Amino acid sequence: MERIYQERLIEWKDSYRRKPLIIRGARQVGKTWLVDNILAPQFENFVKIDFEKQRDLHSYFAGSLAPLPILSYLELTASQRIIPGKTLLFFDEIQACPRAIMALRYFYEELPELHVVAAGSLLEFAFSEISIPVGRIQYLHMYPMTFFEYLLAIGKEPMAEYALIHPIEVDANIQQMILSVLRDYFFVGGMPECVKTMRDSNSMLEAFKVQAEILESFKDDFSKYKPHIDPLCLDAVFLNTAKSIGEQIKYTKLNHGHSGQTNRKAFELLAKAKIINKIPACDPSGLPLGATANQKKFKASMLDIGLLQRLCQLSVELEMQNQDLLAMFRGKLAEQFVAQELLAWQDSSLFYWARDARGSSAEVDYLFVIDGKICPIEVKSGKGGGLKSLHLMLEKYPDCPKGLIFYNGEYKALLEQKLEFMPLYSVAGLCKSHDHK
Repeated sequence: MERIYQERLIEWKDSYRRKPLIIRGARQVGKTWLVDNILAPQFENFVKIDFEKQRDLHSYFAGSLAPLPILSYLELTASQRIIPGKTLLFFDEIQACPRAIMALRYFYEELPELHVVAAGSLLEFAFSEISIPVGRIQYLHMYPMTFFEYLLAIGKEPMAEYALIHPIEVDANIQQMILSVLRDYFFVGGMPECVKTMRDSNSMLEAFKVQAEILESFKDDFSKYKPHIDPLCLDAVFLNTAKSIGEQIKYTKLNHGHSGQTNRKAFELLAKAKIINKIPACDPSGLPLGATANQKKFKASMLDIGLLQRLCQLSVELEMQNQDLLAMFRGKLAEQFVAQELLAWQDSSLFYWARDARGSSAEVDYLFVIDGKICPIEVKSGKGGGLKSLHLMLEKYPDCPKGLIFYNGEYKALLEQKLEFMPLYSVAGLCKSHDHK
């Protein structure tokens, strides 16, 4: 299965300014697979250390963190030489050995010619125990498979290529064909094992079983989180966050059995584990967007759209009868999809706009930067009305060049209103056609 991170890994391998690389992301998004299948074949030798399975190796990092003695031990363990320029050294599940994260600094300073890559989930928890070697490490953030990667995985390469093109250049019938396949992605989602299971078995039910297993494995992890939070509280906050996609979140409403403060801790732990994403409101008058983020006014998105529908136990038969993708789960799946795609393609935080004025509140789903300008994004049915907030924001912030509406139809532009209607699938095409990083 192809991933959008492959080119960046090869660039890292060939860069003369290379530093040890940590691949970050939630459990089961494909971090280990990426190293084993894409990066490792580029080298003559491959030495892989799994710190969760091989806990006896933690002792190698207990004393001095100088690379050469550590490498001597690792060579004996792996029964092969570790040769700079020829060997890829892979520390998997590095969060299980926080001192190995600290050692990466010395690999960079004393042995920069050796290719060292690490992968881990729950890394924020490990980081809280150590001093992070700032400026000595590079990071790659991984997300579930995008809709583009899903299309490649199920053998629809031509459609995948069209999905990356800005829809202004794509025939309307092709846009509708892509939207019809998007319906399946809403339920399968982008967790690699789910996509593979769906492809190999051609059964959505089998993919749903995998989703249930992944959700159980996340819940098993809850017991590892420190400070410890009652697992029942974490479960409730997890589920109620999923049910609150697209809505401003109040901690007290996430779980009535615990205090707002306890719920806040649970929410923050889930965000640290990358299972949910916090989306703060901010002022779109200038860049960077994060500078004005209001951490007390926020929405959330889930790690994956497939896991969202499984967690909320949606009636798939009923939801699939909806011709309009935006009607599914009261529009929450569409909002989740747009958030998930923006996060994966932009690799930066998400924000939205909210105005609370007496007697009238206004809210725009997401904010997106194009050529250094902030554009509001709405996920809407597009059948007239419902765009009052978008018009209000465009009026209030005249520097915003246009508003973007993602909906269940083909591309159209209303230039006099500064609006562009985009087919829901085309978040990737929007991100790819604007180099706004």
